[in-house]
Amino acid sequence: MKKFLTVLLLASATLVAFAQEEKEKEVKKGWSFGLLPTATFSVDNGFQAGAFGDVYYYGDGNTYPDPLHKISWEASYFTHSHRMRLYLAYDSKYLIPNMRVNASVTYMNDPLYSLWGFNGAAATQNYDIWSNREMTVPFTSNNVNYYGMSRKMLRILANFQGQIVPHLNWAAGVNFWKWDLGAMQDNGVKDGNDKKYYDTNLTLYHFLSNTGVLTDAEKNGGLALELNAGLVYDTRDIEAAPNKGIWAEAYLNGNILQNRYLKACMYFRQYISIPIHIPAGEPVFAYRLAWQHTILGETPLYMVQNNPLLVQRNMISEGFGSSNTIRGLRENRILAEGMAWANLELRVKLVNFKLFNQFFYIAVNPFFDAGIITRPYKADALKAISVDGKVYDPALVALGQDALIYDASKMNSLIYSGGAGLKIAMNQNFIVSADFAKCFTPGMDAGLWIGIGINYQF
Repeated sequence: MKKFLTVLLLASATLVAFAQEEKEKEVKKGWSFGLLPTATFSVDNGFQAGAFGDVYYYGDGNTYPDPLHKISWEASYFTHSHRMRLYLAYDSKYLIPNMRVNASVTYMNDPLYSLWGFNGAAATQNYDIWSNREMTVPFTSNNVNYYGMSRKMLRILANFQGQIVPHLNWAAGVNFWKWDLGAMQDNGVKDGNDKKYYDTNLTLYHFLSNTGVLTDAEKNGGLALELNAGLVYDTRDIEAAPNKGIWAEAYLNGNILQNRYLKACMYFRQYISIPIHIPAGEPVFAYRLAWQHTILGETPLYMVQNNPLLVQRNMISEGFGSSNTIRGLRENRILAEGMAWANLELRVKLVNFKLFNQFFYIAVNPFFDAGIITRPYKADALKAISVDGKVYDPALVALGQDALIYDASKMNSLIYSGGAGLKIAMNQNFIVSADFAKCFTPGMDAGLWIGIGINYQF
């Protein structure tokens, strides 16, 4: 939480001095830089070390609060999952006249990535196994990380938008992916003078590979070249944190390389200003209705977690669960071919002020999220190895655990969560976010979930 507390402490120390100042017109010119350490923590990945930031160029200020050019970057490492992330992105509506350009390059290495199973609550997560990393395999010195596997990703994307009529744009883009999947790449965990290692064979990934649920064409990774095309309707007054307007998208997204598929994606977001006078600004009720569904083919394992977006607001656009879709769930907890979900939140600015010649505000956002699976993933392959819709892994019996790993009868469970967030914004664009949530769906509760990053979720 260090990366937002640093800003909060600086703001609090000077707030009184600025509170009595006459409010000046908020305009930024030239360059603006936002740089923070990525000193965060999550139950999925542990402590994060590194740095991230945004670089904005406003020119003469005529487009403020929208920048002429925006560059985002991150370099970080996570202590628990040993994840490494490198990211560089560019976004502008002014580089090419009447066209928006959004491009990025991302590299990520996940030696201890978590695969929870498929189709939400149908994947019967064993909390004893997940939470007890000291559990050992009988007759060995190896520890158990049943949900562990590894993955490496390289992504290069470029998306474009151009105006058809005011507020209505066409959109098109190309995304290249390279994935490497496999067993955990475990370097051992220190235990006194010795090291303990995980058993890379006693995993859900290993079971699904050996039973044919994961095919040879996908279980080790692969390539994807996604093309997307559609329409965007946008009447927002400010992109980073709108006070009013509608932002809607409808597009197709398909892979033309190996393991081909075609997805339909629809998003409707509305921001409604509530006429209640608060000195820092009127509250805003914001909601998002979303649907993503594979209409042709089957998505390979290495792409099923992807949540294709026309404009990347965060470095990783994966779902479902965690900070991008339904908060309160573990990262990529829901893997499905189709998902519909809704996010509702109230955004209330508590105070705004000027500090170090920058404009700040602090806001809170209580929220409610919910979703449901519209098309299951690997349903036929799982049915083939099931007994009355239930799949068992006999290897778990040796650990004294319930062998049930999948129950198709729970596939249609409503997934819902609630919580609240804290936001600290600089110049209305660089927004540090901390959300706290809890999932209320039986079997999917992740305890108190904390997500710390940048930007509002939508």
